[in-house]
Amino acid sequence: MSKALCRGLKDSLSIAVGYVPVAISFGLAAVAADVPAWAAIMFSVLVYAGASQFVLVSLISQQAWFLTVVAVVWLMNLRHLFYGPALLNAAQPCQPKRPTLLWGAGLTDEVFATAVGRLAKQPDSDKEDWYLGLQLGAYLSWVGGTAIGALFGADWLGRWEVLDKSLGFVLPALFFTLLLEIADAVPRPVLWAAALGAGLSLLVVPVYMAIIVGMFTGCVAVLVGAKHEHN
Repeated sequence: MSKALCRGLKDSLSIAVGYVPVAISFGLAAVAADVPAWAAIMFSVLVYAGASQFVLVSLISQQAWFLTVVAVVWLMNLRHLFYGPALLNAAQPCQPKRPTLLWGAGLTDEVFATAVGRLAKQPDSDKEDWYLGLQLGAYLSWVGGTAIGALFGADWLGRWEVLDKSLGFVLPALFFTLLLEIADAVPRPVLWAAALGAGLSLLVVPVYMAIIVGMFTGCVAVLVGAKHEHN
C-alpha cells in the first residue's frame, strides 16, 4: 500500500465523521421499512448513493413502479455528470494509470468537495493513489455505518433519544464545512449565483432538483463571466 493511498485514507476520516451517523440512519430507516438487514447493507455496497438510498427505500416500501424508481434515483444523481469532468480537471497534469471508471465509482458530494480542495496540494505522482484512498475510506465508512444501523442501531436509539435527534444534522454540517474549504477556489459571483438559483428553486421543487438548478445557474454564471472577459 503506497504512502499516498494511506494519506488519502487518513484524509477520508473527516468525511467518515459525517458519513457514519447518516449511514446508521439509513440502516435504521431501511429496517423500519421492512427491508432485511442484509439487503440494507447490500444497498450501500452496490448503490452507494447517500440520500438517494433513503428515497430508494421509501419508493420500494411504497411498491413504486420499477421505472419510477430508476427515474427518480437517476435525476437525484444527475449532478455527477458535472463532478467527473471538474475532478479530472482539478487532477491535471496527472495522467491516471488506472481506468478512469475507478475515479467515478466512489465519487460522492463530500469526496468531490474534499478532492477539489486538496488534489492540487498533492504531488502529481501521488494524486491518483491519494484520491483512490480518499474514495475507499469514505466508502468503507458508509458501508460500515449502514451495517451498524441495520444490525444494532435500533437498540442505541431506544436508549439515547438525543442521538436520534442529531443524526440528520451531521452530514449537512460536514458538507457546509467542505464548501467553506473550497470557497476561495471559486469566483464569488459564481457561488452567489449557484446559491441563489438553488435557494429560489427550493420554493417549487424537491431538494435534489434544487441542487441541479443551482449547478446549472453556476455554470451559466461562469459562461457569462468568461464572455465578459473576452469582450
